[in-house]
Amino acid sequence: MSFVSFSFLFLFLPAVLFCYYAVPRRYPAARNAVLLAGSFLFVFFAQPAGVPALLLAAAALYFLGRGIGRARTPRRRRGLLIAGTALFLAALCVFKYTAFFVRNFNALFGTALTAPKLTAPFGVSFFTFLAIAYLADVYHGRCEAENNFARLTLYLSLFPKYSQGPLTRYPAMREALSARQETWPDAAQGAERIVLGLGKKLLLSNACANITAEIFALSAGALTPAKAWIGAFCYAWQIYFDFSGYTDMALGLGLLFGFRLPENFRDPYMAVSATDFWRRWHITLSQWFRDYVYIPLGGNRKGKGRQLLNLLVVWLLTGLWHGASWNYVLWGLWFAALLMAEKLFLGRLLEKAPGFVGHVYAIFVILLGWVIFRCQSVGAVGTYLAALFGATAARANDGGYCVLLLRQYGPELLLAAVLSTPLGKTFFGLLEQRRAGRIVRLVILLAVFALSLLSLANTTMNAFIYAQF
Repeated sequence: MSFVSFSFLFLFLPAVLFCYYAVPRRYPAARNAVLLAGSFLFVFFAQPAGVPALLLAAAALYFLGRGIGRARTPRRRRGLLIAGTALFLAALCVFKYTAFFVRNFNALFGTALTAPKLTAPFGVSFFTFLAIAYLADVYHGRCEAENNFARLTLYLSLFPKYSQGPLTRYPAMREALSARQETWPDAAQGAERIVLGLGKKLLLSNACANITAEIFALSAGALTPAKAWIGAFCYAWQIYFDFSGYTDMALGLGLLFGFRLPENFRDPYMAVSATDFWRRWHITLSQWFRDYVYIPLGGNRKGKGRQLLNLLVVWLLTGLWHGASWNYVLWGLWFAALLMAEKLFLGRLLEKAPGFVGHVYAIFVILLGWVIFRCQSVGAVGTYLAALFGATAARANDGGYCVLLLRQYGPELLLAAVLSTPLGKTFFGLLEQRRAGRIVRLVILLAVFALSLLSLANTTMNAFIYAQF
């Protein structure tokens, strides 16, 4: 089930809200039971086979966490942590990477092995990381092992964040899972974020997706530099408004039920370096890799050489986490190289340069990264990058194409450019200061909601990009 569907917006969500608020606030365990049932229904409607997978994961996490909490010796605690981490990673690798490994093994050794047809459980990439974080936090004493199986399962399965995050930590969620305070201001803010998330996805991301799909499908002979750069910018906007739109909806849904989920984006295209970009983009994933991979490997505590090696490992894993394809590995290596260069010398140069230099540099390297991410193969990456810099035979007068593009998608592209900066939030904040502004704000929200529903009725492009990861 997708957030962006009539069945979710007008059947599933109202039903869960009604049942949830029908339970008096003095019975938090009963409200949790409603949310847990709703979360399992959400998973079932998305993928029926995902329900037993989720239950098995929750049971394994519960007993492993209790085992770590009760272990009397450091050796046993460490052994259970390693065993639990290995178990969850092994399951993730089997479902996501078996075909990739078999395909590359065949290419390397000339064999003809057949990969089993496995369907990854819905949300497996995200709940695997939640499970590993929980085990590590129990091991390091950041939280006690949860003795309430239903509460731990709700942490793992809470539907607003289940399929694409944001990645939450159990210590930060534990109090809200036990007792939380829902308020009308939070509910109003949540509804607003849901509407804005719908608009980002259906009105902006989908428009950019149409352009992106058309340009990235062009042959090398038809892909001119102008078209290639337009495609790169449009994909950057597409993936931003798609994923940040989902995140707005997830955070808004969380507020409706009393949960304050962590922010995942902070104006990423205002970054002044690649390092700065990853402090602003998919923040909870970056923090997860920092806390559970980079720091345990030694972080920056064991010399510059070890720090650079740790960065390389983290970004190889980050690339592979996004998908079982060499273009994702190349994407991870691209950012690893950039971050290592910024650690060694480039960061100091950027700090001394005027601010716009860092911003131009960041946008340039981010766009190249998104090209690598979007292309379906390493060969396609080479072809597209060559087109960006005019190293292909494609030559055309692109003026007519640009005019047609502006006629068809001009308003959406203008809004995408403006709203990828802080201007939109600043404008909305100013409207909040006066009564007339609040009325204008409400009118804008109603218009966005109406246009989003109209778009939803006329398109099939409703899947979120990060749902595939």
